[in-house]
Amino acid sequence: MLQHWFHLTPRSGIPIYVQLKEQIKTAVAGGVLNPGDQLPSVRDLAVALVVNPNTIARAYSELEREGLLSVEQGRGTFISSVEPALDETERTLMVTNLIDRLLVEAYHLRVSPPRLRSIWEERFQAWRERLQREQEK
Repeated sequence: MLQHWFHLTPRSGIPIYVQLKEQIKTAVAGGVLNPGDQLPSVRDLAVALVVNPNTIARAYSELEREGLLSVEQGRGTFISSVEPALDETERTLMVTNLIDRLLVEAYHLRVSPPRLRSIWEERFQAWRERLQREQEK
């Protein structure tokens, strides 16, 4: 189920709808979501993520305005035609930039290198387990 790929962080300071938008964009850019793929309904995703349905509706609405989603009345919300998926070099650059931002934030939060490594390994293991569960479905 797609909703398992979303990881929302309410205390991050970034609005939930923005987090959701960015994660959908990343899934499309990375080829996880492709043109024609159907997204969960607003209600289903709100229940799965334990957020207000208006939050999901806002994210979907903004992505529709940006041309990434198309809403077909009575059928659902779908990924519309999009730019080609990013190639390996572009994806690597995006991930490298994310890691660099993480390191800067960890420094400012005074997280020690050993603690950061521990957190990273914990989250990486959880991510690998999630991937494995998805592949088993």
